[in-house]
Amino acid sequence: MSRKKKYDGPKGRVFHPRQRKARSMGEAISSVIESLDGADKMVMPRLWKAWPELMGPELSEMAKPLGHRKRTLILAADDPVVVQELSYFSQEIVERVNSFLGQEVFDKILFELLNGRVPLDGYELKRPEFNDPELKKPKNLGKLKDKFDPNQPVGRCYLKYVRLFEES
Repeated sequence: MSRKKKYDGPKGRVFHPRQRKARSMGEAISSVIESLDGADKMVMPRLWKAWPELMGPELSEMAKPLGHRKRTLILAADDPVVVQELSYFSQEIVERVNSFLGQEVFDKILFELLNGRVPLDGYELKRPEFNDPELKKPKNLGKLKDKFDPNQPVGRCYLKYVRLFEES
């Protein structure tokens, strides 16, 4: 079976039948996002941030969002009994989530045990701690105050440097 080539335009350029015309950058990026996250795009981060308010303090501590697969929301719990009990409320949870998102994104819930995994709201950004170094006052600091013009940038900078040590 041979592939037929499509000829387009008077210049006689050859285009493959599956080749598309040029797209804008916005169209290209949105198609990449859709392929990675489906048509839902950025609804999951909103859901994960609002999870405690959406489910209430008790339920949000028992079941945590782990992720999703297509139209299935994946929730995790520490205890198998909690998973069993929450499975009876899965339809209500789906309705709450879809109502919050304003569209029908999920149609079912899959409950899993955490088993040492970290839920999506459990990640914390650890910022490094910075300590201000101790300032060592230079020996002859301030002796050049009258040598610089306080209206010039270098003079203003020097006076500010001197004040830094006088105030500390």
